[in-house]
Amino acid sequence: MKYLLISFLSLFFIKSSFAQKSTTPCACCTPEFKQFDFWIGNWDVYDTLGNKVGENKILTAQDSCLIQENWKSKGQTGISNNYYNKLDSTWNQVWVDNSGTVLVLKGKRESNKMILKSEKAKGKKGRYYFNQITWENNANGTVTQTWDVLFEDGTLITRVFQGIYKRKLIPKKNTNKK
Repeated sequence: MKYLLISFLSLFFIKSSFAQKSTTPCACCTPEFKQFDFWIGNWDVYDTLGNKVGENKILTAQDSCLIQENWKSKGQTGISNNYYNKLDSTWNQVWVDNSGTVLVLKGKRESNKMILKSEKAKGKKGRYYFNQITWENNANGTVTQTWDVLFEDGTLITRVFQGIYKRKLIPKKNTNKK
């Protein structure tokens, strides 16, 4: 009887702890977790000359704890997972594309920009470099993404990509029946 009572009480506490979890507020709905929300949406992406270079669909997942990027352009696709790490107060990105490129980035929001950097890596000529990607939340509703490769001292080696994100227009459904 004693074991039956202990089992019943254990089950009761386990069940009530699950019930409490479902009624708690959103774990990732604090302002820190919302800092990159300006990037969420369906986008057409253009180069600085106005040529369309790709499309990007940015979604939230895991109860707004993750922002997932889904990139496609001519022959290239890629996915990134982006998340705020409250243990060190940083934003993090892991990017993988269909050419085998992998980027692991870490950084913070500064004013209207999200700036993420890779760890330093040693180049072919022995100099250290890092990747830096910046997303700028522009006043006109667009987002500018710039991917630079920089020497350890911050000197630009090359600009890999600069794209202007413009929200896709969603066609209105025709409700007029003839």
